[in-house]
Amino acid sequence: MPVYTPPTVAPNTSLSSVRYDYRWEIYGGIAYSHFNAGPNLLQGANLGGYDIQGAHWFRQHYGLTANARGYFGTSGVVPNIYGIRGPAVSEQMYLVGPEFRGPSNPHASVTFHALVGGAYGRFDSALRDQQGNPVPPNALGLFNNQWTFGSAFGGSIDLNRSQNLAFRISPDATFTNFGGAGLHDQFALSVGLVYRLDQVGHKKHK
Repeated sequence: MPVYTPPTVAPNTSLSSVRYDYRWEIYGGIAYSHFNAGPNLLQGANLGGYDIQGAHWFRQHYGLTANARGYFGTSGVVPNIYGIRGPAVSEQMYLVGPEFRGPSNPHASVTFHALVGGAYGRFDSALRDQQGNPVPPNALGLFNNQWTFGSAFGGSIDLNRSQNLAFRISPDATFTNFGGAGLHDQFALSVGLVYRLDQVGHKKHK
C-alpha cells in the first residue's frame, strides 16, 4: 500500500528580515478622542479624526517625533434659550517630542513617546439662534475659540506585516489648557499603518 507523504511546507520567513536600524518612519491613521468642550459640561464629546506622525530615529532606541492630529464631532451643551443642541466642535494638535523603543522582536515592537506643543479648539461652528444671529460659545457652556498648550503621553504597539510595513495601535493621554483653568486630561486612540524607510544596514546592489 502506498504511503502518503505530505508536501513540504516552507517556513514563513516574511518577517525574518525585520530589523530596527532604519532612520525614518511615517504613520497615518484614524483617530478617536473623548473631549470636554467646556469647563463644566457634564456630557463629553466623542470625536473622530486623523493622526499623522513622522519620526527620525537617531539610534535603534531613541528618536524624535513630529505629530499632527485632528478631532471633529459634536458636543453637549448646557440648557439654553437658543434651542441649540449638539453643535460641532473640533480640536487640532501640533506636537513634537522624544520617542523610545522598548521591547521588540521580528513580530512586534513597543514604543513610548512624550509629545508637547500647541492645540487649537474651535467651538463656534454654526452657532446661530432662531433668527440667525451668532451665539457666543460661552453662552452654551463651551470654551471660546483659542490656541493653548497641548501634549500627548503614551506610545504604540506595532504589529509587523513585512520588513517595512506595520499595523499600529496607539493609545494616549492628552492634556490641554483650554480656558486657562488648568490642564484637562483626555483619552485618545488611533490605529493605522507605519512605513519604515532608509534602513542603515541596507546596501544597494550595482
